[in-house]
This record gives sequence, C-alpha cells and structure tokens, in this order.
Amino acid sequence: MAAAAPPPPPSAAPEPSMAPPETTPLGHPLFTRIRLAAPSDVPFIHKLIHQMAVFERLTHLFTATESSLHSTLFRSPPFDSFTIFILEVSSTPIPPLPSIYPSFTPIGKTFNFDIPINDPEKDAFTVNFGKDQIIIAGFVLFFPNYSTFLGKPGFYVEDLFVRECYRRKGFGKMLLAAVAKQAVKMGYGRVEWVVLDWNVNAINFYEQMGAKVLPEWRICRLTGDALQAYENANV
Repeated sequence: MAAAAPPPPPSAAPEPSMAPPETTPLGHPLFTRIRLAAPSDVPFIHKLIHQMAVFERLTHLFTATESSLHSTLFRSPPFDSFTIFILEVSSTPIPPLPSIYPSFTPIGKTFNFDIPINDPEKDAFTVNFGKDQIIIAGFVLFFPNYSTFLGKPGFYVEDLFVRECYRRKGFGKMLLAAVAKQAVKMGYGRVEWVVLDWNVNAINFYEQMGAKVLPEWRICRLTGDALQAYENANV
C-alpha cells in the first residue's frame, strides 16, 4: 500500500488589510456650504423666518412677506448693510460657486454622521442645480453697527436659525463662526446678538463658544403704533 502524500506546506499569512471590514459602517457624510444669499433665496428665507417665529413663540409679531423682504434686502453690497449667509447641505459634494464678491469665499465643510438625517421638509427647501439637489438648512442675518468704546465697527446678528432636524450637530456654530471670521477679516471689533432668556440651550451654547451674556442690559424698542406716535412727539 502506497504511503500517504505529505500535507501541503502552510500558505503565507495574509497581509493585514487597512480597509475596514465590510460589516463596519462607513457613516453618512453630509456636505455643507455657507454662501451669500441672493434675491432668488427670498421664498426660502421667508419660510425660515416664519419657522423661527414659531420656535420663539412670536408668531403674533410676524408680518414679513416675500414682497417686503424683496424690497428691503439686497439693496446694498454684502457687509455694507443687511447681509445673509445661507447654510446648504447635501448628501453629495456641493459644486463650487464662482467668486462674485472678492471679500467673501463660500465656506465648505464635511460632517460624518452614524445615521442619515431625516429631513421631512426637504422638498420645500430644495434647490436644484442640474442633477444636484441642495437643501437649505438655516441662515444668519447680520449688519454693521459701531462701538464708540472700541472706536471700531462690528456686526450685529439679528437672526440665526437652523431648521429643527439639523440642530445640535454643529451647524449653528458654523454659521456664527462664519460671521466672526468675516468680522476679523474686515478688522471689526466685535460680533453681538441677543438671546431669549428662556432658551437655556442657546445660552449654554453661546457661553461654551466664549460669548459673554450681559444680563444687565435690556432692549428698548419703538415699533408699530408707538413708533408712529413718536413721530409727532415734541422734540
């Protein structure tokens, strides 16, 4: 009887792979961009402002219309007057924009999340660029003011708003940082804004960013009938 054949030599151990196993989730990238708003964005801006009024429980003060926004915004070059940054998001890379204003370059950043963000309103906030669908997720509106103590101009942030499904993910910080970056670029002395006293999450967020909340200051406002009546006051 013939002897059994010897076993084959052991094969070389495979080189360790740097790629993650197929079972490891790769995450869900979300591409973002902050750009200057344009007149064509007014319908989206109007809807964002209304959502902000709902969130702040101030819908009784909301009277803005698309027409009034069209007639008052975009009348001056950016940063000379009212300026709006739009926050855009997309599941695919966002195509670059041509540089229209040399004083500002759109800001892009990629976030990676464990699960995709479910946006139930995406159809109402989608802008189509050819085959690309870009969703508007938030905005910030600001304009120049002046500090006599510093002897320098600054920016006052009137509104900063991120839609509900995109909150607590770093997008509000990204918008505010864009305003701060522009202020530094222009040699301005400060950026300031107000926050509702019941919005504890926002107060904590701003303080963590290094902002100082000034409880000793109060807003004084003339508006509506009081403003009209004061027109005829004796001065």
